[in-house]
Amino acid sequence: MSIDYSNKATNDEIETRFDNDVERFSNLDTGQLTTLDAPLTMELCTDAAQFIVPQATELLDIGCGAGNYTLKMLSKIPNLNCTLNDLSGPMLSKARERVGGKTNGTVTTIQLDMRELDLEAGKYDIILAAATLHHLREDSDWEHVFTKLYRALKPGGCFWISDLITHDSEPLNKLFKKQYGDYLETLGGPEYRQKVFDYIEYEDTPRSINFQLSLMQRIGFKDVEVLHKNLCFAAFGGVK
Repeated sequence: MSIDYSNKATNDEIETRFDNDVERFSNLDTGQLTTLDAPLTMELCTDAAQFIVPQATELLDIGCGAGNYTLKMLSKIPNLNCTLNDLSGPMLSKARERVGGKTNGTVTTIQLDMRELDLEAGKYDIILAAATLHHLREDSDWEHVFTKLYRALKPGGCFWISDLITHDSEPLNKLFKKQYGDYLETLGGPEYRQKVFDYIEYEDTPRSINFQLSLMQRIGFKDVEVLHKNLCFAAFGGVK
């Protein structure tokens, strides 16, 4: 069944919002408040990558924002060559500035919609995607991007995701939305809760863990794993 996404935010609107929010997303104390367990999932994704490919030399960070995940990865595997991708130019500039000071490897930036990336086959040891894939719309977009990233990995390389998710069970969607809303109210009251829900409704089209892991297996990932899940946020991924 075809779904109408015409009422969702455009790439230009998403780009503008992130262009204007660089400093907040550069600060781990303020940039990830709405994401449950953000520090934990960052540790888990980068730990998993370190243990799977300890001799990694090439990292790709999709939707890198201000570079937080790449910086965490560099703290565990130093001097990686880092390819940073984001829709927002100011975010990329901040990421390049921060990452460039922490690695002796090359730092390459690509300002482009992830769907349009032209990636070299078999280049990357590690691919990270934090809080970005939920901007994909059609199922075909998801398959296109996941296939592209799979092809860009070296054999034995890994792809780790930390993101907003949905659930295949509608009762669970309602339960976890209520519980997430209760958490948001502790941060800023009912108005803040509604503000976050409004921009999720306008900008985001997340998919379930089941959908994403099944897609990864179908594309060819050898192993897929869930590292962590809390309400409507999760960390998971796979090894080629």
